[in-house]
Amino acid sequence: MALLKQSCCVAGRFSTNHRWLSPRSAPLNGFCSQGYSSCLSTAARSSADREDMKKELQSQDGPGLQDFISGELSERSKWAEYRGNLKRQKGERLRLPPWLKTEIPIGKNYNRLKNTLRELNLHTVCEEARCPNIGECWGGGEHGTATATIMLMGDTCTRGCRFCSVKTARRPPPLDPDEPYNTAKAIAAWGLDYVVLTSVDRDDIADGGAEHFAKTVSSLKERNRHILVECLTPDFRGDLAAVEKIALSGLDVYAHNVETVRELQRYVRDPRANFDQSLSVLKHAKKVKPSVLTKTSIMLGLGESDQQITSTMAELREAGVDCLTLGQYMQPTKRHLKVEEYIPPEKFAHWEKVGADMGFVYTASGPLVRSSYKAGEFFLKNLLKKRKEEISAAEGDVS
Repeated sequence: MALLKQSCCVAGRFSTNHRWLSPRSAPLNGFCSQGYSSCLSTAARSSADREDMKKELQSQDGPGLQDFISGELSERSKWAEYRGNLKRQKGERLRLPPWLKTEIPIGKNYNRLKNTLRELNLHTVCEEARCPNIGECWGGGEHGTATATIMLMGDTCTRGCRFCSVKTARRPPPLDPDEPYNTAKAIAAWGLDYVVLTSVDRDDIADGGAEHFAKTVSSLKERNRHILVECLTPDFRGDLAAVEKIALSGLDVYAHNVETVRELQRYVRDPRANFDQSLSVLKHAKKVKPSVLTKTSIMLGLGESDQQITSTMAELREAGVDCLTLGQYMQPTKRHLKVEEYIPPEKFAHWEKVGADMGFVYTASGPLVRSSYKAGEFFLKNLLKKRKEEISAAEGDVS
């Protein structure tokens, strides 16, 4: 599930940076445990030798806190100077390139939004998937409007995709019946005009949680009929009745992520998910409500080829998908799939042009782009408003 994701996934580690820092000390501890004399000899090395050793040890582990903080290397003018490996060799863990560095989340909007979520016992995919854009979206970014992607039906998924950091269980806790009301209340308090609702997979529930999803949308529309709602849904095990229930709930954008190219589906996603099943979800949403915008997301850097990306994009367009986002996969923890390649910004720009040439209404492609991404929501908000104005004008001409 989580264009993110991916919402967002691809994911930063702001909330768990200590997990990346602690393993780096392990090789040092193991080295010294070989004997007191070994420790003495290590201490006696020259400062240059110690620095070389430190770099070697650090290169064996994943990104740490400093890797995600904007610094000198994160300046665009420095990107072309980066000479690190972008494709993973056997036994290697790639270093984070400068275009994936971002700022630590701070600001009044960020703190206010987080406090509201905790008070109402709500979850966001921004936190659960450790999205690197959380500082921009929650803090307001250049537009000063905080946005968040609410994750419905709890924080525990019944599936175990190999790219996703959301926790899993066969039988997660029961649904909170007050969640649709609390979600609408929170969003009303923030004063948002575009909101994204997503959820974990709930294969333990008969309809996969579709009714719960639909209630949340209707509650939002009752409080504010002008609010634009995007739903990033699971595949509901291919249950098209569940898809239809949400598509007709009053939403404006129906999103469901295929996550990766057709050829890598079994390698990346839970065995219960597949490309054709996801395609049927997107097709059916458009069939039952032709005016709805459909949207999906692909992660890059998992070992896919250019031809596979092109073919996947073509299939999505043939299925009538309107909007596509492409972003860099980033390994959330050591237990998840390793990054096979870091895609440079110019390659993402290429795929954005390919998407436009294929006829997608909107294509967002970039290293930090996620399925629920603020820039995309800003574009879709204006697009949807324009469409509604055109429909109203057409109806006025008929009358």
